[in-house]
Formats: sequence, C-alpha cells, structure tokens
Amino acid sequence: MQKNKVSTLIYVLLPFFFIQVYSQKVEKSKKPNIVYILTDQWRGSALGYAGNPNVKTPHLDSFAKESVNFTNAVSVTPVCTPHRASLLTGKFPTSTGMFLNDIYLPSEELCMAEIFKSEGYNTGYLGKWHLDGHGRENNVAPERRQGFDYWKGAECDHNYNKEHYYANNDPEIKYWEGYSPFSIANDANQYLSNHAQDGKPFLLLISLATPHFPHNSAPEKYKEMYPQKDLVVAPNVPDEMKEKVLKELQGYYAHCTATDEAIGTVLDQIKKLNLLEETIIVFSSDHGEMMGAHGIKPFVKQLAWDESIRVPFLIRYPKIGKNSGTTINAPITTPDILPSLLGLTNIKIPKTIEGENLSNLIQHPDPNFDRVALVMGVSPFGANINDASYRAIRTKQYTYIRTVDGVSTLFDDLNDPHQMTNLADNAAFKNVQKKLDEQLNKELKKIGDDFKSKEFYLKKWNFTLDEKRKAIDYWSWLEGKGTVQSPRKN
Repeated sequence: MQKNKVSTLIYVLLPFFFIQVYSQKVEKSKKPNIVYILTDQWRGSALGYAGNPNVKTPHLDSFAKESVNFTNAVSVTPVCTPHRASLLTGKFPTSTGMFLNDIYLPSEELCMAEIFKSEGYNTGYLGKWHLDGHGRENNVAPERRQGFDYWKGAECDHNYNKEHYYANNDPEIKYWEGYSPFSIANDANQYLSNHAQDGKPFLLLISLATPHFPHNSAPEKYKEMYPQKDLVVAPNVPDEMKEKVLKELQGYYAHCTATDEAIGTVLDQIKKLNLLEETIIVFSSDHGEMMGAHGIKPFVKQLAWDESIRVPFLIRYPKIGKNSGTTINAPITTPDILPSLLGLTNIKIPKTIEGENLSNLIQHPDPNFDRVALVMGVSPFGANINDASYRAIRTKQYTYIRTVDGVSTLFDDLNDPHQMTNLADNAAFKNVQKKLDEQLNKELKKIGDDFKSKEFYLKKWNFTLDEKRKAIDYWSWLEGKGTVQSPRKN
C-alpha cells in the first residue's frame, strides 16, 4: 500500500518537475532584449558625463555610471541616412551606395531587425527613419521597413512640436502629442510593458530626432536653463561667430536636456519592469555638428572634424558587474555596432557584415587597448557640396585624414582635443603619419575601396540627379519650401 502511494505521488509530481526543468531551460536560453536609443546630431562632447561645462544631462550621466563608455565612437559618414544604413546593415557606405541623404536602402540588404527576427525576436521601431527615399512626408510602407514589425515612424520630420508619424498598417498620417521626444518615450514605455512578460526577446529601436536643429523649437522651460551669457564656447570657435553660436547653443542644450529627460523615463521603465538584467541598452547618435568650430557655421556636419564625427556611445548589458562605469578609449565606428550586438547575443554574424565584432572588448573593457576606426566622406552634398571627399581613420590618440589629392590632416587628439594644430607633414610626426597611412590603406583594402573621386561613386550607384540641383533642393527643404526627392527608388 505504501509503495502504491509513493508511485502515485511520483506520478502526480513528475509533470511539475519536468515543467520546472523546462522553464529553467527556456529562461536560461532566452536571448537578451535590445533597446537601442538613437538620437540625431548629438555631439559626443555635449553631455555632462563627457565633461561638458554647460549641458545638464542627469539621466544619461547616471546611466553612464552603469555602462561601458566608448569615448571615441565615430560616425562612419557623419550625416543621417548613411549612418543609419550602416547601423542597420553593418556595412560601409561604399559597399551599399548609401552615402547621401534621402535615398532608399534597398530591400535586398540584410538588416538588423531581419537578423534578430529570424532568431525569434519581436521587433519595434519608433521615430525618425530616414532610409526610405520616397519623400520625407510619405509613409514608409510596411514592406520597406527592413524587418521591423511594430511601427510608429516617419521618414524625416524635425517639427518637434507637431512631428508626424504613421502607425503600423494605418496609412493615415498622425502626429505625436506635444514635444515629440516625450510622446515617443511614452510609446516606448508602453511597448516595454506589453512585451515584458511574453516570453520572447525583443529589439526596440527608439529614434529621437533631437537635438538636431531647429534649436529654437525646444521647450521654453529648458531654454530658460541656459542663459546665453553663462554658456562657455569652445576655444576653436572664432570670435566673429560666437554670438550666433551662443544663440544656437541655448536651444541645442535645451533639446539635449529635454531629450535626456525623455530617455530617463525609458530607463526607469526598464528598471520598473525588472528588465534591466535581461536587456542590452545602447545610447548613441548618428552624427554631431560643427557649431562654429574652426569657423564652420552651426548645423553643418559631413566633415571629419571631431565635432562632426564623434558621437556618444554607451552600452549596458546583462550582468555588467564590475565593468559598470568603465571606459574604452579605442574607437568604434558605425559598422562595428551590429556585429557587436550579435556577438553579445550569441547570434551568428552573417558574412555580409563588414564591421568588427567588439563584444569581447565590451565585456572585458581595456582603456589602453587601441584599434583603427574608418570614417569616410564619399560624396559631400548640400552645404558641403564643394568640400573634398575623404577617407579618415581614428585611433584612441590620432585622427588622420586623406583626400583624393593626398594627405590632408593629422591631429593628436589627446594633446590637442580641439584639433587646432595640423601635424600633417610635420617632421616630428613622420613615423606616426607613415603608420597611420598604412593603417588607412589596410582598412580600405578590407572593404575593397580604392578611394576614387566622388563622381566615380555617383556613377557607380546610378545617382543621376545633378549635384548642384541636389544642393538647391536640400536648402529648399531647410527653408520649408519643398521635399528632397531621392534619385534611387524601389
């Protein structure tokens, strides 16, 4: 009789045992979520944790203490569309043809969301897209969203107090309520809540269009925090530009602080939902802007100066432990981001990806480690149409730039952080320059880029729109007189 009772008990409890074991196995094997926060035109120096004497970014300052900080993150081509295409594909602009703004990222390209989706991830995108090339106000059709399923996005809009978007499969235009970073953050928080317990990992890309100009549209509450008379201007801004720069900085920093507050609500939501230890969180930007440095007027980017190419890059991953608040001084460039995320999630890296997997460096940060990061200006356009195309590399100490005509610039960024002394062809740096030139050639060889003239690449990728007209179209859009159209559509 006792034996039968034991057998019955085993029979009753055995299913619960297997359920428990299975649950633990599923929990153990579940891949981490990814929340990628992408901002627009946020300079790497414009944050409190980066030592900026003006700007107030308390939420990101706190997040930096929990993260690994790449102090020399650079945008592969410092302008919106090229960076975003490179982020999603892990490829260089010369390999995809995505080196201009307002052009279409072909559906044939294997992209971030498609890769994670194939591994069982839910995928969501919120905010500015700028990869569709069908007009800035047009709906990005579902089949052109590169694997993102949940969608509240727009091609491009910088009217932050009436920013439009399209929701999922609804073709009707909608508008974010109030100041868009707050509304987008609220929607992100709802997405997090909806997916916190559904058993599947998720990839959520939150694309905030601030602090990109217009700067005067920042909420007054935040502009009042930055009286122009109290702002400190960088020493590489000439005196004759300081008045204009101070005016723009007031609104720029106001956008930064407001956006920091919006991001803070997302970080708080992740903690409230107990997702922190199962979520990789990234904060970054697509590029910076010159803001008067070296006499280049505000709003301009595309150049290889630090103000344009250097962006913030904080990454927090599950069980970060003793690596919280550590820095990596070795540079990271845009194509490295996707393979590094794949490395952190133990997903096989497709052969199409050209960037380097830096997941081991992220998990074992070494501030003394160095590497080379490639940056390129393939065919400058718009305000930069008369600028020379270039290829450049960044190390933890140097920026080295070459145009089609030869060596252009060499900066020692450690000893000259504002890049005010060009060391190119300086006899004392002859060996340094020679080594950097060899490293640049090596990086170009890896991706099969022979570094030809801008006309070569325009012809190769069938961009038939006249360059001069493209510049006029670009500035017409800035003045609110029209929409830039893409010469390549699908």
